[in-house]
Amino acid sequence: MHTLSFSRLLLAAALGSTLALAPLTALAYEGDVFSLKNRWENTVTEMPQNQRENTLKALASEAEALAEQYPNEAEVLIWQGIVLASYARERGGLGALGIAGDARDALERAIEIDPQGGNGSAYVTLGALYDRAPGRPLGFGNSSTAEHMFQRALEIRPDGIDVNYYYAAFLKEEGNTQAAREHAERAVNGDARDNRQASDEALRQDAQTLLQTL
Repeated sequence: MHTLSFSRLLLAAALGSTLALAPLTALAYEGDVFSLKNRWENTVTEMPQNQRENTLKALASEAEALAEQYPNEAEVLIWQGIVLASYARERGGLGALGIAGDARDALERAIEIDPQGGNGSAYVTLGALYDRAPGRPLGFGNSSTAEHMFQRALEIRPDGIDVNYYYAAFLKEEGNTQAAREHAERAVNGDARDNRQASDEALRQDAQTLLQTL
């Protein structure tokens, strides 16, 4: 009887320790992601373009280390993918292809963990990557896959500024001016997210500029 009680006590203590540690672990990576997101937003919205590449390279290294520490956290992987995609865009050229591929891999892994893709953010970034990357054999670009990713993001967050802006830009490239105009207008009229206000407002301005060309 005493042995059973003692075993149960040990089990309860072990469970209590696990429950106590779990929130601390979550808070640890959430704080790191929050810091990474804020510095990324400042880089892509406030920093002069000629300074962005080196800063994003440093952020990409930080995101990679964070992903190695928390390989099964979708939010960590999504932000690794977003930072890598931004770094690839700023770097450009053939040297950016490997970086873009790493971004794609991180985002697709995140979607395996979280099918909602961080409220659609992973799908938006994947759509842009598949749209902008060169096609095979050089790269992985694919218009059909890009459109599928944008459509998936729209299912999750139909009024998102980022979703509609990037999809509008894609549709313009595809020659679908009418649909591009519709989504650019939705981007202009969309609501900025509280946790991404700076970058969403920057994209709203980009959508207004895009509308002028349609």
